[in-house]
Amino acid sequence: MSVRQHWRPAVAAALALAVVTGCGSDGSESAATSDGGSATRVFSADNGEITIPVAPTRVVATGYAVPVLIEADAALVGISSWKRGLAMMTEQDRATYDGLPKVAGEAAAETNYEAIAAAKPDLIVIGVPKPVLADVDMKRLESIAPVVAVGPTVPDAWRELSRRQADAAGRTEHFQATKDAYEKKAGELKATYGAALAGLKFGHVGASGDISKGTFHREFAKSWGTNIAQDVGVTYYGEVKKKGGGGLDVTEFPSLEELPESLGEAAAITYSLQPDGTPAEAVRQVLDSALWKNLPAVKAGRVFPLRYTEAATYESALTTLDAIDKAFAPLLGR
Repeated sequence: MSVRQHWRPAVAAALALAVVTGCGSDGSESAATSDGGSATRVFSADNGEITIPVAPTRVVATGYAVPVLIEADAALVGISSWKRGLAMMTEQDRATYDGLPKVAGEAAAETNYEAIAAAKPDLIVIGVPKPVLADVDMKRLESIAPVVAVGPTVPDAWRELSRRQADAAGRTEHFQATKDAYEKKAGELKATYGAALAGLKFGHVGASGDISKGTFHREFAKSWGTNIAQDVGVTYYGEVKKKGGGGLDVTEFPSLEELPESLGEAAAITYSLQPDGTPAEAVRQVLDSALWKNLPAVKAGRVFPLRYTEAATYESALTTLDAIDKAFAPLLGR
């Protein structure tokens, strides 16, 4: 599903030149140059207060900014690879992704500075966690174009993260349209399943357990595997024993022997599937365990596999909502 409008460079340029003074959607001041040049504004990023174009026309995006700015029809001239999100892209977005020059790999350390310079960007949006910025030569990038770093923190922060990235690229209007579509659909599913989900305490098994260490991945509320399901009314109980910052505030890795202790109180359980609909090996070891089969939720038949739990944009999360709807259909006897 795509609710995006198409990029209109002439209109955007006209709007930019019409700006004398004002505020960006992040509350930052903007102004046109006195010699009639392109309007600029100051944007609050992870790397400080950065002066950027109001309407950038040549944007390079890396990390989590890649799917966000593809969906927002930003004026991209180069991106990093983003293999983890390919299965959740629409046909149109995948074609855009495939056609754009790849100026960086999956890791921040795999940045091709020469390729970025050759793309002649007027804005670079880096979507990597703040600690990972140490792997990027920021001074070198800043010598090419203004650099805005807007990276992930906790898993469910993708909502605000994607808004800020779209804002930096001057695409807030297009971002809002997809956000509205997501919230409408989530609200409809919440109304559909509200009565069936009411009073159920859920647990979730994620896909990042370590088989070699005999651990499984328990995700709590606001984690990757749970945050979108929460928007349709699922309640996940419990919390991590010790917060470790970022994703470790909402996820932990107990030993497989701790399954009864960790999920024994759950009236229902969701678990992550790979995009192709099969469980990863880390999940499979849980499902094959005798301890799993003896959990109350499993015995009661209230176990629900979820696809596309790594969605990090509103458009990809629409796909996750479809998967949740399909998984929960048995609750309504469908």
